[in-house]
Amino acid sequence: MIKFTTTILQFAKQGEKTGWTYISIPADIAGKIHSGDKKGFRVKGKLDDFAISGISLLPMGGGDFIMPLNAAIRKGIGKRKGAMLTVQLTHDKTTYQLNVEFMECLEDDPDALAFFKTQSRSMQNYFSKWIEAAKTDVTKTKRIAMAVSALSQKLIYAEMLWKQKKDKEDLFG
Repeated sequence: MIKFTTTILQFAKQGEKTGWTYISIPADIAGKIHSGDKKGFRVKGKLDDFAISGISLLPMGGGDFIMPLNAAIRKGIGKRKGAMLTVQLTHDKTTYQLNVEFMECLEDDPDALAFFKTQSRSMQNYFSKWIEAAKTDVTKTKRIAMAVSALSQKLIYAEMLWKQKKDKEDLFG
């Protein structure tokens, strides 16, 4: 387990990462967690006293990584951009399982499934985790339908969200 202290950061303008809250994992620390890996990998541990697992570190070049801090993590740690955070991490070798209902629906649309399979595992996980984050079955069903439709149009996760936002703006002005 590697322990260090860092500051919570937030991207201003960074493409699809614009607005993301995250912490930076420098190359030397990332190498101690999972040596020699230049691609993303998963970690578990603690952020202050908040336990985490199955969290992906995303490569930023030069061996550096970031860990996005979603709303659930920010709520769990009770901190925002600029706050100091004590981080304890180790490599999490458990593999994430894609949402079963989503995969069953994708099998009914061969074009969407074929495009989905061309995406990186982390991109596939974005879709699945977004679906699983739904608080109601109705929302989960809507998200599955939206994801399958987007994939059949060869849209990646971020493009699907941008299209959804634009469609809402066009509808409601």
